[in-house]
Amino acid sequence: MVQLSIWMKLNTNNNNIRIKATGRKLFLLATFGLFLGLCLLGFGKKPQPAVFIKKLKHSNYQLIVNTKPFIVKGVCYNPVAIGKSYDYDWWSDPAKPWITDGKLMQEMGVNTIRLYQAHDNPDEVKMVIGDMYKLYGIRTALGSWLGFWEYPCPFYGDKKFQEKVKNEVLDMVKLYKDEPGVLMWILGNENNYSCSGRVNPWSSEEIDKEPDLQKRNELRFKVYYSFLNDIAKEIHKIDPNHPVVLGNGELIGLDIAKNVCPDIDIIGCIIYRGKSFGNIFKTLKNTFDRPILLSEFGADAFDAALGKEDQNAQAFFLESQWRQIYNNLAKNKDGEGNCIGGMMFEWSDEWWKHNESDAQGWAIHDVEGGWSNGSYYFDIKTKDNKNMNEEWFGLVGLSDELENGINKRVPRKSYYVIREFWKNPILKEEKKK
Repeated sequence: MVQLSIWMKLNTNNNNIRIKATGRKLFLLATFGLFLGLCLLGFGKKPQPAVFIKKLKHSNYQLIVNTKPFIVKGVCYNPVAIGKSYDYDWWSDPAKPWITDGKLMQEMGVNTIRLYQAHDNPDEVKMVIGDMYKLYGIRTALGSWLGFWEYPCPFYGDKKFQEKVKNEVLDMVKLYKDEPGVLMWILGNENNYSCSGRVNPWSSEEIDKEPDLQKRNELRFKVYYSFLNDIAKEIHKIDPNHPVVLGNGELIGLDIAKNVCPDIDIIGCIIYRGKSFGNIFKTLKNTFDRPILLSEFGADAFDAALGKEDQNAQAFFLESQWRQIYNNLAKNKDGEGNCIGGMMFEWSDEWWKHNESDAQGWAIHDVEGGWSNGSYYFDIKTKDNKNMNEEWFGLVGLSDELENGINKRVPRKSYYVIREFWKNPILKEEKKK
């Protein structure tokens, strides 16, 4: 047998080293060289974020979580007990309502909850995020109201107010960015409505000097969205592992946001358009090319015209809405490919909402409509056309009966319909109600 031998010369720190390799030694040396080369190729590479947006061809977008595509199948979560109000501290409830809810959510297929604002006690927030993720694999989209409900109004034109709110958001990010269950950060909800004076109007001396009303509104949008971009930029410095979502009422103001919000990763739209989201996916792509998350949408389960619960109507609207979400996911040729999922409003009914100042009414499931929306046409012919019942949006209803120390959860038809849709998405509408 002819013995194979080779002389190799390595250059290390300017010193030439000659190595004679024969037979097995040559194989080992070659293997080591390949391993060393692969290691060197990996050096200097930026680690991939745990959660990030991947842009594909034709402005298609995917949310990637731990290297895999992730469709947000979410619910907005605020488990207020019967007889309690908006300030109910469910985080501290010894019965831990999220344990019962998390199990039901997991069985349904929910993979995300949306929390509009973190609690004051970081240990309790970490416990909720941790329990949801470790026990049920459910991630948390954690948000901030951005001072929207502060009295008398949110002073987005005031630098001190901006600094206060920004520091609160950044403190939240620092506290929870390393929690394994965190999915993303959501800035605001429908705060953009304040820029046109629809809700919680605000202004500044500089804006008020502008005589033209439309231009004053545009200035307010510019101030507000620039402020959001400043927050997003700082979040990315602190936490490169989770995307930042702009929570926006409809698409209002986004034509201005596109010019001043380059650091926003996702547009989170709050949409109540009934059966159809309309042209929202295409319009957003042409207005502000970012992935869209339906961060709040839904339908109530009460027929205001007939004065009775209607689970069929709620299930019909929600299934139609999810069908459109799936039609517009990445790589679906029939849609725009810019949707990453949605969050239904909401997980459970809230009995306090019709009149939050009436403590006696918090224990009554009110049936009077609170506002009007013709897109939910089945019960629009009611008194003053007020067909939207704020206390009946839950996928699960609440019972006075206690179970596991909390109001018993009663899943509605929509719970089961959406569960089956997620298992086997049928993208063409079937003829039904």
